[in-house]
Amino acid sequence: MINRSTDGKQRVLSLSYGKDSLACLGAIEQLGLPLDRIVHAEVWATDTIQADLPPMVEFKAKADAIIKERWGFEVEHYAAQNVDGVYKNKISFNDVFYKTLGKGKHAGSIKGFPMSTGRWCQKLKLKAVELARNKNLDCIGYIGIAADEPNRFSNLSDKQISPLVEISWTEADCRKWCEDNDLLSPIYTSSARGGCWFCPVQPLEQLRILRKRYPDLWALLLKWDNDSPVTFKADGHTVHDFDRRFQFEDEGLIDSKATFRWSMLDYDLQYTIFKD
Repeated sequence: MINRSTDGKQRVLSLSYGKDSLACLGAIEQLGLPLDRIVHAEVWATDTIQADLPPMVEFKAKADAIIKERWGFEVEHYAAQNVDGVYKNKISFNDVFYKTLGKGKHAGSIKGFPMSTGRWCQKLKLKAVELARNKNLDCIGYIGIAADEPNRFSNLSDKQISPLVEISWTEADCRKWCEDNDLLSPIYTSSARGGCWFCPVQPLEQLRILRKRYPDLWALLLKWDNDSPVTFKADGHTVHDFDRRFQFEDEGLIDSKATFRWSMLDYDLQYTIFKD
C-alpha cells in the first residue's frame, strides 16, 4: 500500500517504464513514502503511431493495469501539445519534421531529420512533463536513479528525489524487483529496444529488425527519407542506403557478419559475396 501526501505538497513519480523508474514503486512502498501521481511523457511518431515499437506499447498497457490493480494509480500519459493545450493537437515527430523553417539559410525548407545527434525527442518529452507539472508546480518529483549511479546524483535535490538511492537499491536490485513483480520491460528480455523507432542514432541491428519485423514503420521511415533535406545519418548516409544494404544481405550478396564497407554497394554484386 502507498499513502498519499498530507502536507499539501504533491509527490509525483516520473515513469519511463524502464526497470529503475518502475522499481521506484517498490522502494516508495517499502520506505513508506507518500505518492500522489504517476506521470509518463509520451512521444508520438504521427498523430496515430507511437514512437515506441509495438512490444513496448503493449508492455506499457500491461504495466498500467498492474499499477492500477496493485497500487490504485492511473498512470497519466502526456504528450507535447500546441499552446492551446488540446490533446488532439499534440505535437508529433511528423509535425516537427514537416515544419517549415522561417529564417536562416534554409528558410522555406522543411526541417526534416535532426541536423545533429542530440536527443531531439527530449524536447518533446520536456514539453510533456511541463504540461503534467503545470497541474501542481509546487511538487516533489521522484525519479529512477539507482544507488550505483553516482554520476547521476547531481540531478537530485530537495525537489528531485530518488527513492532508490534512499533505499540503496542498485540497478541489479531494480531488475530483480521488476522480475518478481512481472514488470520487466521487453527491452531487457528481447531485441525490442527502448526509445524511438525512427531515431538516427539507434544501433545498426535495430534498423535491421525494424525493416524485417515492422515493414509499415520502415515504409514511413523511407518516406521521411525521401522528403528530408537532411540525411538520416550525420555521416551522410540515408535510410535508402541502409535499405539497399539490407536487401543485398537478404539476397546473400553481402555477409552481414563480415566487415562492411559502403563501397561494396557500388560494385556489381550479382555473382559476388563479400566476406572477411
